[in-house]
Amino acid sequence: MAVLTEEQTMLRDMAREWADNESPVTAYRKMRDAAPAEYYDAAAWRAQAEMGWAGILIPEAQGGAGMGYLSLGLVLEQLGRNLAATPLAATAAATSALLLGGSEAQQVEWLPRIAAGDVVAALAVDEGPRFAPDKIATTVEGGKLSGTKEFVAEGDSAQLFVVAATDGLYLVAGDEGVTRSPRKLTDARSHAQLRFDGAPAGKLEGGADLLTQVTDRATAALCAEMLGMAEAAFAQTNDYLKTRVQFGQVLASFQALQHRMAKMFTELELMRSVVEGALEAIDSGRANVSHEVSLAKAVAGETLHLVSRETIQLHGGIGMTDEHDAGFTLKRARVLEAMWGNAAWHRERFARLCGY
Repeated sequence: MAVLTEEQTMLRDMAREWADNESPVTAYRKMRDAAPAEYYDAAAWRAQAEMGWAGILIPEAQGGAGMGYLSLGLVLEQLGRNLAATPLAATAAATSALLLGGSEAQQVEWLPRIAAGDVVAALAVDEGPRFAPDKIATTVEGGKLSGTKEFVAEGDSAQLFVVAATDGLYLVAGDEGVTRSPRKLTDARSHAQLRFDGAPAGKLEGGADLLTQVTDRATAALCAEMLGMAEAAFAQTNDYLKTRVQFGQVLASFQALQHRMAKMFTELELMRSVVEGALEAIDSGRANVSHEVSLAKAVAGETLHLVSRETIQLHGGIGMTDEHDAGFTLKRARVLEAMWGNAAWHRERFARLCGY
């Protein structure tokens, strides 16, 4: 477990208290049933921005807090515990691109507005159903960007896009030359198809590995949300087994179920270590960030898959009903397992980076 500063401890505790009180799973259910155009509660996002979460990565000079990726992960973990529908992770991913490759003028124009919560941003990379950063066909000619991006998180409402093209990353602002088509996935969150047809675009600077750096940061942030989801599902299942009586005994007294819970507990401990390790590697500027991120995503994907599946199984029939919250974790988990590369993709990259 990471050693937190006093500020990070306060941030984590504040996020946990807010998420538990103001954004419980019932809030997600309410949002899903209401199905707003943006697929999140705009009032809740405003509250998160007022608490400074939209500017966690952004330097103080640009209106943010400059607290780094571990701090962002602490907040996303707490939001993940409650399945909070928020554009924070997507906006942070796009913010990373601006911080790594944005010119001074681009940063001055966008970072203060992002920190204030006035702009939701999104990272648009994939052009097919799977993460494939080496298969980009989007092109830019004369400052006009054309191409199609699939399953862009928060693409339904974002006002700023960071778009991967054949020769780098570009900023696209507003709706000129942009067509949005909602894509409904099982988690009832925003995943839009975006068609760019001569959209005005400004290029980000940075080296040839800028896209890798940005997607690594987006992946690490996603892993933090997955950690929160897995821990909450485990706790929910543990509480249920301690109270549900079957054959005159509480379920938790059966050894076979104890073994299954013990397996999940140990996997969760490993998951926390690698996820926090990836976030700390980014903050420290270590050279092996990609190794750490791929290790974290592979473990996070497999662990959340295990816990979300066991949550359904150990809750029995009620876990399969829409009236019970257990199914929400499984539905969101399957989407996040695939986003920015599934466990198999990251195991292969980890092996390749290590020279296996």
